[in-house]
Amino acid sequence: MRILVVEDDDMLLDAIARGLRQAGLAVDEAGDGDEALEMMDLYPYDVVVLDRQLPGRHGDDVCRAMQALEQSPRVLMLTASGTIRDRVEGLAIGADDYLPKPFAMDELIARIHVLARRPAAGVPAVICVGTLAIDPLRRTVTRGGRDLSLTPKEFGVLTELARHPGAVVSAEKLLDRVWDLHADPFTNAIRITVMTLRRKLGEPDPVETVIGVGYRLNPEVS
Repeated sequence: MRILVVEDDDMLLDAIARGLRQAGLAVDEAGDGDEALEMMDLYPYDVVVLDRQLPGRHGDDVCRAMQALEQSPRVLMLTASGTIRDRVEGLAIGADDYLPKPFAMDELIARIHVLARRPAAGVPAVICVGTLAIDPLRRTVTRGGRDLSLTPKEFGVLTELARHPGAVVSAEKLLDRVWDLHADPFTNAIRITVMTLRRKLGEPDPVETVIGVGYRLNPEVS
């Protein structure tokens, strides 16, 4: 899952980004509204965490501009004011959720996961493919009832493959969805992550390599 955090307070921006990355999310950062909209033209984000009181282009204007995009992300708006009026105004301009400052990182992470599930109607909270059961919110994975301990990147790769069982997911898409814009496009991180993921999943190996294209999760052996 790829997240964009838009916040003009550098210390808070860094703290949010670090907390989300520790939760296994791919995170990009923007310090103002103009930079955020430029990044939206380059990457498809699942959720945008947007500070409402941005300098220059106001967060409300950024939110409205995002709603006009062909693929608009879910927007979680942050504000120093937690009044009902502010919340109603934020939701009225297109925000999907509203979180007043200060907030607990665990709550922010939970709300992001809930928002990310909304675009696909009918998608269950737990993704089941064969004997695999993946819970993105609780960050748990079981195979045949056996608990698996995965790193954040292993979990992210498996989740992306499980969202498209049987379909090939390119290495470029995995890099785009599980890592972030700081990732080296020539890195072997994906290959190494898939290798360690396979080791933890055990036999029979449900992850297939499609040479020159990417990887797929075979539901017949999952």
